Amino acid sequence: MKIVFCCTNTKADPWLEGFRQALPGVDIWEWQATPAGHAPKLADHAVVWSPPQSFIDEQTQLQNLFNIGAGVDALLKLNLPSSLNIVRLNDAGMSVQMAEYVCHAVIRYFREFKHYENDQPEQRWSYRKPALRSEFSVGVLGAGVLGSKVAQALQQFEFPVNVWSRSPKQLAGVQSFTGPEQLPAFLKATKVLVNLLPLTPDTENILNHANLSQLQAGAFLINVARGKHVVDQDLIDLLDQGHMAGATLDVFRVEPLPQDHAFWKHPQIVVTPHTSARTLREESVAQIAGKIKAVYAGEFIEGRVDKVRGY
Repeated sequence: MKIVFCCTNTKADPWLEGFRQALPGVDIWEWQATPAGHAPKLADHAVVWSPPQSFIDEQTQLQNLFNIGAGVDALLKLNLPSSLNIVRLNDAGMSVQMAEYVCHAVIRYFREFKHYENDQPEQRWSYRKPALRSEFSVGVLGAGVLGSKVAQALQQFEFPVNVWSRSPKQLAGVQSFTGPEQLPAFLKATKVLVNLLPLTPDTENILNHANLSQLQAGAFLINVARGKHVVDQDLIDLLDQGHMAGATLDVFRVEPLPQDHAFWKHPQIVVTPHTSARTLREESVAQIAGKIKAVYAGEFIEGRVDKVRGY
């Protein structure tokens, strides 16, 4: 068994050591571009994050790409052989982190903690009238592993929770909307919109003026999926016009977010540096190693990506 590691902006040594412990005897190495005139060392499987096309072109014997994150949009942009499988992480500790992040953002808005934060420098002792939880519906776009966990976590605070997904989903206590024909009804029922969709040609720019303007007045957006879901200027316009009350954004079209971007200084936007759910190395190594063992045992493995659907 031969495994090559090619993960952009990731320190390889801890990962390599983890895989060597989880898969004793495995030959695993960090990929470096092969100099011209030399034959490349070829692997059976690859552990990747945003690899270059040159890596795919060189590694002609790969059977599986094991992605160390949930999103695979960067891989689907590459020219991949039809026989090459993409396998994503099911969770690896990300769903709990995502639920923490989203619940914090929802509660901060619902309880109007921003106003108390603004009061403190002015030494101002003031109260806010409690909002009605029954009128504070949260809509989760995307009902996969992460979206389902977030929806279930929000239920613990007794918010009305709806989900929208491409295919029907059944979550206890959650109203589900399915397909393009039900998206308008979902948006109109939503006060706080949480985006956890995969990025595909169908979902790029889905958070545009036409869709965001269908949210309830005073709506709030939490985007923890991909920056390209949001049409930036459309969001700013709806905030400035008063239709939307605010946004918490963790992902952006360009990362790091350029210093001159309007999001940084907009008073109704909270910016965080793509940190809502980080890949946890030990959990990820264990999961990928388990899937590799399953491949050799001829067993079914979860997380195989449908390249046509994009997830």
